[in-house]
Amino acid sequence: LRRYNMTSTTKDPVLAVLSLSGGNDGLSTVIPHSNGLYRDYRPTLAVPDDQVIKLTDDIGLHPTMAPLKKYWDEGKMAIFLGVGYPNPSYSHFRSMDIWHTCEPDKIGTEGWLGRAIKELDPKGENVLTGVNFGRGLPRALAMDGVPVASVGDLETYGLLTGIDGDAQRNDALDVFGRMYGPTIGSSYALDYIRRTGTDALKGADILAKAPEMYSSDLEYSASAVGQYMKNIAQTHLADFGTRVLYTTSPYNGFDTHANQAQAHSALWTDVSANVDTFITDIRQADKSDNVTLFMFSEFGRRVTDNGSGTDHGAGSVAFAIGDHVKGGVYGEYPSLEQGDLLEGGNLNHSTDFRSLYTGILEDWFGLDAKPLVGYQMEKVSFFNK
Repeated sequence: LRRYNMTSTTKDPVLAVLSLSGGNDGLSTVIPHSNGLYRDYRPTLAVPDDQVIKLTDDIGLHPTMAPLKKYWDEGKMAIFLGVGYPNPSYSHFRSMDIWHTCEPDKIGTEGWLGRAIKELDPKGENVLTGVNFGRGLPRALAMDGVPVASVGDLETYGLLTGIDGDAQRNDALDVFGRMYGPTIGSSYALDYIRRTGTDALKGADILAKAPEMYSSDLEYSASAVGQYMKNIAQTHLADFGTRVLYTTSPYNGFDTHANQAQAHSALWTDVSANVDTFITDIRQADKSDNVTLFMFSEFGRRVTDNGSGTDHGAGSVAFAIGDHVKGGVYGEYPSLEQGDLLEGGNLNHSTDFRSLYTGILEDWFGLDAKPLVGYQMEKVSFFNK
């Protein structure tokens, strides 16, 4: 595969990923405010028109996303409509697995970013090429022979350092086994950890230095998203050569079957504030020019509300923010007409998520996407070169 740096930046491109776990309601995130069917379907949950942050004559953002509006105004935020895949699964685990492995028809074991990390660092020269913040290891980052550090709390990660002797080493690897194992499968976990755990432990010594190297007057929220976005900033600003920084919002937090009006508002209040703080943080340090942030969820929500919330759906939205992102709207809003909805009353997809991955892999990382995505996809081009 080809490997090269983008000509638009002298630094290696970095991808930060924020996965919105649980199935974010795209219909109430990027709102089709001019479509009367939106309010017909959502008698209790529709956002009042005067509260929608209007972006175009047809769509706008949820009011709690106001901190992100500036990036739209700058032309640095891309909004992807109708994101999904054919024959959607309404299972959290299966759908997220499909997003992680790009395998909609079979169970995949390799993550798309694990494959990318292998190409970005083929000899494994940097044990911190990929870092995850949160519990477990997302399958998107899993690949045999590719060490990825998975950090629960960067402030205490250094507790794993200073390991001396086989007994302590085995104890530490057992910790990694419990952390990684449930995600990648018990039959595979032990061998995987033995192959990659030692390198991941080496990364602990390096990562432990990030907080003490960090200085900022900005405040992230005390939430898990706030902590992890701060950790991503700390790691990036420490110049460890990390190319992929990944985190996931608290488990199934966006699964708003009930009390959605309050819950969804609170979730996007937290996400928007911390994403804004993150971008501001790395900009103030003059280290934002080679970073792209990508946000997605495993599926959307059903078009019709259930009186208090929404049930599992299909087509949803995704976002990219960064200095080299070509801002705008990509894709078409799926039809809300009854006859165009999927069985169960769900939005169809108009943009295959693998087309977004192809754009990231080819235009941002400079890699040949087909072997990494597993399919020849029509690329969504959303970067300024």
